[in-house]
Amino acid sequence: MAEELVLYTNPMSRGRIATWMLEEVGVPYRAEYLAFGEPMKSPAYLKVNPMGKVPAIRHGDAIVTECAAICAYLADAFPTAGLAPARDRRGDYYRWLFFAAGPLEMSVTNHSLGFEAPPERLGMVGCGTYGDVMGTLEKAVSTGPYIAGERFTAADVYVGAHISWGLQFGSIENRPAFVDYWNRLKDRPAHLRATELDDAQMARMQNG
Repeated sequence: MAEELVLYTNPMSRGRIATWMLEEVGVPYRAEYLAFGEPMKSPAYLKVNPMGKVPAIRHGDAIVTECAAICAYLADAFPTAGLAPARDRRGDYYRWLFFAAGPLEMSVTNHSLGFEAPPERLGMVGCGTYGDVMGTLEKAVSTGPYIAGERFTAADVYVGAHISWGLQFGSIENRPAFVDYWNRLKDRPAHLRATELDDAQMARMQNG
């Protein structure tokens, strides 16, 4: 019997990334939707994620949190989906997956909060400046159809979600390279299914 795959999420969170990734993988899973606040801080859920945040997945006895880790785990756990390059060709795949989890998310968050490190302390900031990150990301999405080469991978799910949200909410600069990259991803059937699922659940939660 296949191990049960459970997604813990909220449709108004980064859990939308995990939903998209699961739809790309194309295997059966069960979604447990948690409201913000007390449900995410319950003793039962804190055993899944001590941070009391979503998303998280449970696959048999394995528990994985953090969106980039979830994407990488699912690509490896279900190799027939073809969402990870061959092991000897994963340099760009790992590089950009974790660039988005580290420098990109950190710089976008700091910029949105109006935080800029003083020049004399910039060396303490691992992501460098917001401008550095935007320029690096622009080059990355301009070198090929996908972030790690000619094939769509789990890294595109993660990087693409960041760019989509950033363009929507203005936290990522509206550069043509970002728009073109997102246009190559946004109509993927798995992304459309995931969006429909999360939007429907969001409406149910809002309507009580």
